[in-house]
Amino acid sequence: MAGDIRGLSPETLAVTLGYASTSAFGAVKPPAVMTTTFVYQSAQHSKDVHEAFFNGTGPAVGASDAYIYTRLGHPNLTMVETRLAALDGAPASAVFCSGMAAITTTLLAFLRPGDSVVCSRPCYGGTDGYLTTVLPDFGITTFGMGDGCDDASIRSAIAEAMAAGPLRLIHLESPANPTAAIVDIAAVARISAELSSAQGFRPIILVDNTFLGPLLQSPLAEGADLCMTSLTKYCGGHSDLMAGGVSGSVELVTRLKALRTLSGNHLDPFSAWLLLRSFETLPLRTDRACSSARQVAEFLRGHPKVAGVTYLGFIEGAARTVFDRQCRGTGSTFSFHLRGDEAEAFRLLDALKLLRLAVSLGGSETLICNPATTTHYQTPRERREAGGIFPGTMRVSVGLEAPADLIADLAQALDKV
Repeated sequence: MAGDIRGLSPETLAVTLGYASTSAFGAVKPPAVMTTTFVYQSAQHSKDVHEAFFNGTGPAVGASDAYIYTRLGHPNLTMVETRLAALDGAPASAVFCSGMAAITTTLLAFLRPGDSVVCSRPCYGGTDGYLTTVLPDFGITTFGMGDGCDDASIRSAIAEAMAAGPLRLIHLESPANPTAAIVDIAAVARISAELSSAQGFRPIILVDNTFLGPLLQSPLAEGADLCMTSLTKYCGGHSDLMAGGVSGSVELVTRLKALRTLSGNHLDPFSAWLLLRSFETLPLRTDRACSSARQVAEFLRGHPKVAGVTYLGFIEGAARTVFDRQCRGTGSTFSFHLRGDEAEAFRLLDALKLLRLAVSLGGSETLICNPATTTHYQTPRERREAGGIFPGTMRVSVGLEAPADLIADLAQALDKV
């Protein structure tokens, strides 16, 4: 499909955008272009496509035969990036071989020695580890943000970071992994705009949108500069591929793609082909999983052995106001806190028969894990607990099974705790 996409719904874009059957023998579905390199039409053509790729000029710009080598780009990658950008409401996107590849490439593209970063808390363990154990070796310091819905908390984190060096980037994870804590993206953008006079530039706002994905939240519309999504999760949706995407302006995404070319962490053709397949059913899977998650969350909230549930549909106060304005749905991944610690958590996990004990989220199957001993194992305990992650915290990603069956399995396992 090509042409004007204005007015088309996300459900339509998820099925059609990025591929024209006329480009592949009339095939209804796009082929997987499994090649490592592409043949030039002539010596002049080889020069033209390199000029187009590296300089953005010349007769090959935008040509369908302008591919060079799969690490630089390939047809399936172009299709995925076109579709993701449209779903995110962005001019462009860059897709990588994993969510962490997307995050780390973005951080390395825009940060320099001496810079500071503000990061919302809690955040995914891999992101936390990169910010706190890798970037310090490059002279980059990270400062945590407490309450992302409170202006005073946002300003305090920003002031602390600016005292240590130029605040180059603000990384927000909203909803947060695994507690689904919300950050007011628009408030962060508004406060960040004030920094232009104080330090001469506005920090880039990067939002990890993995927990909701493009159908349920649009960070760019709230004032973010870049929207990152682990496409491994809901967009992939079948626990059989790894990918990560970043959407934003052409200028910022071009810088990401330049570093991706040198890093070699692009998405391969077959995974891109699988992802195109998965985009088509994303709206249906999202609706079903969200509906089932509410039923599971309501069961857990009423169980005497559960101390609390962080499901977005239950939030109140200032966070609820932000949620109602910023989000279009609750997602299907949330946490609940057992009345107990690690021993009780392990008894529950070992008693489950249907829910699968595994990390990751957003697949067709329901997954559960104990974040303190898995996804956030390397995050220091004091930082975990400050972000609401305790030994008895359980993260569940509700899939496509019948909710009554999931509830029955949780009920019998909780009986053994």
